[in-house]
Amino acid sequence: MQSEMQNWEISMLGAQLADSQGEKHTSLSVSDFLAHPQTALEFASLQKFAKITPQYPGVRAALPRSVCDAWLETLFPRLDAAFTAPPKGWRIEAWFSIVTTPAEQLIPMQRFPHVDGTDPDQIAMMLYLHGTSHGGTGFFRHRSTGFEELTEANFPAYRATLEKDVREGGLPPAAYTTDGAPYYERVYASEGRFNEAIFYRGNRLHSGIIVGDEALSPDPLKGRLTINAFFRPIR
Repeated sequence: MQSEMQNWEISMLGAQLADSQGEKHTSLSVSDFLAHPQTALEFASLQKFAKITPQYPGVRAALPRSVCDAWLETLFPRLDAAFTAPPKGWRIEAWFSIVTTPAEQLIPMQRFPHVDGTDPDQIAMMLYLHGTSHGGTGFFRHRSTGFEELTEANFPAYRATLEKDVREGGLPPAAYTTDGAPYYERVYASEGRFNEAIFYRGNRLHSGIIVGDEALSPDPLKGRLTINAFFRPIR
């Protein structure tokens, strides 16, 4: 078991704390995150991926619990330093994800930037494990309200204003969000380099930047494979 976990070892040597543009939100990027990324690719190729939620335009498969727990032990000091340290520590959920839905088949909710929840203490991680021409992750500002992050307090105003935007201007075309037009502007974007992880507050408006001309393959070794994780305070 110990040797198996060593193959999933992560390194924080490439960690870099940065203030992304816009409202100067803190983000953490880590290059060469996995010491042996091939282990993750081989494991992903053996999994049974399935559609889990209507919001995500693709399929997912759970990351082993043992891997999640080992990663958390390494990551929690960095999360504490970069973000707000919770008194009782962190818990983690993580899975492999592959974007598979062609742009012309996107349902309305998938054409907008989104948040992972309104809790500013929830931290999201995106680890890029693909070699496609599809991009990284974009972060956005809603033009009509100026909001870049959503909270329990400002969400009602955001929703009402966005509904007004759509009533007056119509739905965005069936396409992935790239520059944010017409109702958002992109304020920052990660490059999505292979084996790079980014950490950010999940209540920031964001979206995967799917810009390549390649087909969105469901094959983990050919498609836009990522590992997504949420770190939530234990309460």
